[in-house]
Amino acid sequence: MRAGHHGGHHLVLAGGGHSHVLVLRHWAMGRWRPPPGTAVTMVSRKSTSLYSGLIPAVLAEQVHPSACAIDLRRLCAAAGVSFVEGEITGLDLEHGQLKLHHHLVSPGPLPRLLPCHWLSLDVGSVTTAPEGVAGIPIKPLEPFLDWCEHLPPAVEVMGSGVAAVEVVLALAARCRGRRQPCALSLRTAPNGLGLGPARLVHRLEQMVKDQGIAIRPMARHRPVTPGCTTVLCTGSRAPAWLQESGLPCDPRGRVLTDATMAVQGHGHIFASGDCGVVASAPRPASGIWAVGAAPVLARNLQAALQGDSLHHWRPQSHGLVLLGDGQGRAMAQRGAFWLGPHPWLWRWKQHLDHRFMAMVNGTRPMATKSKEPMICRGCGAKLPAQPLSRALEQLYGEPQQAQDATPVARLSPDHLLLTSLDGFPALLSDPWLNGRLTTLHSASDLWACGAHVEGLQTLVTLPRCSSNLQQDLLAQCLGGVRSAAQELGGDLLGGHSLQAIDAPDPRQPLPLQMTIGVSVYGSVKVEQRWQKGPLRPGDALVLSRPLGSGVILAAAQANGASPPWVDRMLSIMAQSQQDLVQLLRRYGCHACTDVTGFGLLGHLGEMVKASPPAMVVQLNGQAIPAYDGALELLKAGYASTLAPHNAEALALLAPQGPIQLQHQISAAPRSLLVDPQTCGPLLAALPAHGAADLVRAMAATYPGSAIIGTVQAS
Repeated sequence: MRAGHHGGHHLVLAGGGHSHVLVLRHWAMGRWRPPPGTAVTMVSRKSTSLYSGLIPAVLAEQVHPSACAIDLRRLCAAAGVSFVEGEITGLDLEHGQLKLHHHLVSPGPLPRLLPCHWLSLDVGSVTTAPEGVAGIPIKPLEPFLDWCEHLPPAVEVMGSGVAAVEVVLALAARCRGRRQPCALSLRTAPNGLGLGPARLVHRLEQMVKDQGIAIRPMARHRPVTPGCTTVLCTGSRAPAWLQESGLPCDPRGRVLTDATMAVQGHGHIFASGDCGVVASAPRPASGIWAVGAAPVLARNLQAALQGDSLHHWRPQSHGLVLLGDGQGRAMAQRGAFWLGPHPWLWRWKQHLDHRFMAMVNGTRPMATKSKEPMICRGCGAKLPAQPLSRALEQLYGEPQQAQDATPVARLSPDHLLLTSLDGFPALLSDPWLNGRLTTLHSASDLWACGAHVEGLQTLVTLPRCSSNLQQDLLAQCLGGVRSAAQELGGDLLGGHSLQAIDAPDPRQPLPLQMTIGVSVYGSVKVEQRWQKGPLRPGDALVLSRPLGSGVILAAAQANGASPPWVDRMLSIMAQSQQDLVQLLRRYGCHACTDVTGFGLLGHLGEMVKASPPAMVVQLNGQAIPAYDGALELLKAGYASTLAPHNAEALALLAPQGPIQLQHQISAAPRSLLVDPQTCGPLLAALPAHGAADLVRAMAATYPGSAIIGTVQAS
């Protein structure tokens, strides 16, 4: 790994395992904080981490899957840590870089590289399958839980440990009382369950058989039962890329560490949880030891960054195992001692598990003296329409017609060069994703005019920090810009960088203190250029994606947005709409705009202003698509800071106004009409006879597209 220089360090927490979750909580509570000037980033393939203790209860359908989901974005925000969602695919030790794949973006020619001066590994493990056996691995947990939603008629759980017993008992509870029962069996190693004393093994076998589950030792000639789908609980190993990177590993690929959890021979790297093992005190991969390691890991990461001596971790010889039987009872085991099953042990297990979840998901940052209100980011930070329009009128002496992109030159008699500029304070604590989203947001001005992106420039304002951290922040941000530019067929032509005047806010990750602006260029044939109007009688209005990004982003800042809502929104925002231009043209689009900071009504109002006064828009408020969770958050009182200013556009909905609602709608859908959008939809006007076919053609690629209104002569 490369050490930090000029006083700044970048520590990357790779993986959202239990050790890292508790490290973040310690930091959020003010214990063993990284020293000032340190940037910390957590990388996880999902925005939630599943707590393994509650997985059996989820399998048995005794609790909802969300009950075991740890919100990593919220935890990172409380700890002042950046969060990057991405799959780690490799580690370049020589250059100190993690190789990432972002699931929101198709793999391209530019791999994402995340630099790290210090690295802590807690990336979990994957299931190992016996040779020649195919089946459903229990790890990673997320796809396994999805598979359990539709169980086949016969399932055989393979394994000889606690996990196999607990899974087969939980599945039995899940199947109990169903119309289509699932035949379950347990396939063990040839010598049976490997769980300790003979009396304990006999008791567990009896618990399994009492549920009508057959136990079959594995035979060489027939490792699995014909006609059964096999679930693999057959042990685990660390992800292969750890060993491929050149780190010292045991036979299961787990990284070997000293008692300090520093990797042997690599003092800038730490490993814990299922992917790491203390070489002098090896323990099985289990959440028990991951939780126990967390306080020492948190303290040692701080000590390493400060150049202090490290503490040794002495893992206990045996962990306490609480095994549920799927019927409201649990068995306790520690070494050779065991007890149960008893209902009170199950209640105790549930108490411990739910207390853990309440502790990590309820984590809040330490109280500060600042009472400043939280200002929204993205287009929520945009100047309201009123001062903007009045300033332009003051400058030019008359009202100015709003344009999405401005013609700046005639490249040929029939081609125009268009340009536009947009930008805002960083949306997320991931600088790469900020760069990509800002580029796509800026490009929508060209798309709304019927043009494609050909080139762009950027203006990036960086926080005041060490030069190496500024270098990393800028490289990450521009990497996201380039990923979008290359996908759009354009080039990053250059730009400018600035340094903030004020010192960075220690309560926020450095990437959130960046501001990004992108200027885009593109050409379009004169006769194919779209403007905001005029609208025509008989037009239909088509919206290309849902609304609600403003309220979801505002709620996420206040820890009020459910992780799946944020994930779903980002998955749509991060997708280009450039290919939609040609599709809209094919169906006769003649006027278009993008819906951004001023909300749907504000931008639709601009289309109305560009049309003859005799035009009336009949808006179907019930057909306007919303992101998952947006209406619920509006009902709960969340709103972007720009929304109250945008609400002035609601005056357009007067009974005799230029925009009329076909049906009365409640307060939340009305608020959705003025919610500021980042990477928002295109709003296109086209002949109504082709609108339904257009939406059907858009459905697969542009989820949430809809016909939201028509245009009539008054």
